[in-house]
Amino acid sequence: MIALLQLLYGICALALGLYTAGQSLLLWRYWRSRKQPAARPALTETPTVTVQLPLYNEAAVAERLLDAVAGMQYPRDKLCIQVLDDSSDGTVQVVARKLAALQRRGFRVQHLRRGQRRGYKAGALAAGFAQSRSECYAIFDADFVPPPDFLQRTVPQLLAQADIGFVQCRWGHLNADENRLTRAQKLAIDTHFAIEQAARSHSGWLLPFNGTGALWRRECIAAAGGWSAATLTEDLDLSYRAQMVGWRAHYLAELVVPGEIPPQLAAYKRQQARWAAGSVQCLLKLLPRLLRSRLSRAKKIMALQHLCQYLPQPLLLLMLLLTPLLLRAGALLQLPLVLGLLGLAPPLMYAASQARLYRNWRSGMAAFPTLLLIGTGMSCRNSLAVFSAFLRRRQRFQRTPKFRRDWARSPYALAADRSLLLELLLLLYALWAAALAWDLQRELFPYLCLYVLSFCTIVAWSIGDSWRRWRARKTAPVALEADGLGWSQG
Repeated sequence: MIALLQLLYGICALALGLYTAGQSLLLWRYWRSRKQPAARPALTETPTVTVQLPLYNEAAVAERLLDAVAGMQYPRDKLCIQVLDDSSDGTVQVVARKLAALQRRGFRVQHLRRGQRRGYKAGALAAGFAQSRSECYAIFDADFVPPPDFLQRTVPQLLAQADIGFVQCRWGHLNADENRLTRAQKLAIDTHFAIEQAARSHSGWLLPFNGTGALWRRECIAAAGGWSAATLTEDLDLSYRAQMVGWRAHYLAELVVPGEIPPQLAAYKRQQARWAAGSVQCLLKLLPRLLRSRLSRAKKIMALQHLCQYLPQPLLLLMLLLTPLLLRAGALLQLPLVLGLLGLAPPLMYAASQARLYRNWRSGMAAFPTLLLIGTGMSCRNSLAVFSAFLRRRQRFQRTPKFRRDWARSPYALAADRSLLLELLLLLYALWAAALAWDLQRELFPYLCLYVLSFCTIVAWSIGDSWRRWRARKTAPVALEADGLGWSQG
């Protein structure tokens, strides 16, 4: 039995090493291509464009988004603003008033309301696609603010070559300095877009659509089979299907579309759990098609590495659970030297992203300890999402709430979920494991202390956020009435 547990521990370490090797490869490919100049074709054609805005209870940010879209520099006779509004609160009235004002200014607008929220965001995008005949589709989530020249810069890139199916832009940040949580997320988002996406784009590997801040060609969406609600990450699903049937993606790192970062830990946990489950669902759905495709071996390997991006967290959690059992049995546990060296890749990627994007890269790296603790501590919630996806359980699409202002006073603020109890139990388990390591195998003690600090951070942060939300709700009715959005508590 102990031999079997040791084998399982070794397999987890090997799998982590393989994934981290993929991250190291991304860093190397980025470094080799970092100085390649970006082409900037001029706008010579103005195809018809529908700007699709999928909304669900976004009263705090809907008007800001519509103002930004209305400010786009593009011929109005070629532009249609399509709001895909599945809201069940005051968002409906906010959007209706704003669209009426835009229509009086000469904009073509559509306010599409479905009887049922079937298929969630994917269903809304599919419904909007069916009611439009535009040549191109720009997609923005409610918490993003596209710049005025978005279409002027993406349309030429999309039309530059006939096989480019979509153009993905880099995410920026509207509230990066709101608190320590947003600063940590900024570091992770910057690394994904400045390093990972750039490396994939320059290498010709499959590039995921990030759900917002992109321009799609209608023909590409249709050829790939259209939007599907079979997974919680319809963006990743469609972009991979499109590239597997011959379309290419173009990454436009120079064009930044800023968005809101979740400032509440419960909101961030919900977002990450949805992405974790959706990535595994895409892995299960697309893997057979990926292996049968005519893509090169390198493209297949790196696509698989990306689809497995949330698997390291359950692997790390399983290694924690195995450690006390193996220590008590007298097993010698040593993290391989190679795994330790590969573990340097993520911090180097974070540093490279900050050096690429900002003059003072050390300021951004100050958030790394927080990101490390939160990322490790959230392994419980994300692992539950991963296991649920592997079991093919039907999952409900849970939106990430947007706040714009003080999140604690918002009716969209979330209560702590039931994973908090499990995180508390894991904190106690990690303390036990660290105590055993101190007595039996002291070189593992720092490694296990990371788990202790991480789960302690998550538990304390969740309790602190819950206290702040409870306190704010005493004055929340006044704030809601002042906003005049017709919200109700609950």
